[in-house]
Amino acid sequence: MGSAVETLCGQAYGAHQYEMLGVYLQRSTILLMATAIPLMFLYIFSKPLLLLIGQSPEIASAASLFIYGLIPQIFAYAANFPIQKFLQAQSIVNPSAYIAAVMLVVHVVLTWLVLYVWGWGLFGGSLVLSLSWWLIVVAQFVYIVKSDRTKETWAGFSMQAFSGLWPFLKLSSASAVMLCLETWYFQILILIAGLLENPEIALDSLAVCGTILGWVLMISIGFNAAASVRVSNELGAGHPKSAAFAVVVVTLSSFMISLICAIILYALKHVISYAFTDGETVANAVAELTPLLSVSILLNGIQPVLSGVAVGCGWQAFVAYVNVGCYYVVGVPLGSLLAFKFNFGAKGIWSGLVGGMTMQTLILLWVTFRTDWNKEVAKAKNRVDQWQQRKKEPLLTS
Repeated sequence: MGSAVETLCGQAYGAHQYEMLGVYLQRSTILLMATAIPLMFLYIFSKPLLLLIGQSPEIASAASLFIYGLIPQIFAYAANFPIQKFLQAQSIVNPSAYIAAVMLVVHVVLTWLVLYVWGWGLFGGSLVLSLSWWLIVVAQFVYIVKSDRTKETWAGFSMQAFSGLWPFLKLSSASAVMLCLETWYFQILILIAGLLENPEIALDSLAVCGTILGWVLMISIGFNAAASVRVSNELGAGHPKSAAFAVVVVTLSSFMISLICAIILYALKHVISYAFTDGETVANAVAELTPLLSVSILLNGIQPVLSGVAVGCGWQAFVAYVNVGCYYVVGVPLGSLLAFKFNFGAKGIWSGLVGGMTMQTLILLWVTFRTDWNKEVAKAKNRVDQWQQRKKEPLLTS
């Protein structure tokens, strides 16, 4: 849901409507904090829910104990994501990186103390996670309040943050659907793999390939953020040609890096799994999946970047529909058909993943590179003017 602030802050910053960034930050935080409340109750009742889906009492008790300590983390996430997007919209990245690096060290030390010195167990470990995230939030907020780089975009708390929440919620919900459908897709494939005849090998090979894909994906996620910020800034500033050029540059840059990673991975397909396990059977299964994994890495060199472009333009609702069709209408049924009907096993499941990603990437490429950027500039201007007008409206009228 927080990526809505990414669109609005980026376009407002490009349009030099600096005072609106602080309002968007507060508005997004309010909505995300409200959303965290029902999620909190899911955490509170995690034990009976785990028992309901068939988990053993021992696992349910241990998991729920850990989850209880993560309840404060929900609200930390709700505050942290808007803050990060607020800073990224202004191309302020290094402070967040430095804070995260310091907190990683602090977190490791605290976790060691809690688990091995004080013996607080699972509950203590999860409490440290929550504490670490809240420290990150506090440190970033202190930076926003004290830094000269944000003095124009942060003017303090404002009652305007409570106005215009419904339109903001609609854009936020579209963002949530867009991202959740992508994130949940791979988890669904893992669940499907557990139904195969030899699930242990399938799950092990999919876990190895999924981990590698996730590592390489982080590179594209960085380009995703860069694309979103640059495109939204240029649209807000009224520079259609610069926005279009930014799309081409960032997409090609991400694709070339992914191509190099895919080639290296394919060359090491028979040994790459030994970084995770000593099993020869798993190594052979991973080697069979590596060609499909390499294709997935190539697609991930493009698709996340185009998703970042979509966020910069405010196309979250459209991409949500694309994700539903590509992943859940094509990807999951195709993977299940190949895995169970044609007995391709894990290769069939991953082939469904590749099919869905290919379809999604082609659609986003088609839409992005046929975009009339002059119209997108006009839409951005209307969006910024609309929210600027909302800010100027008095809370009480005669």
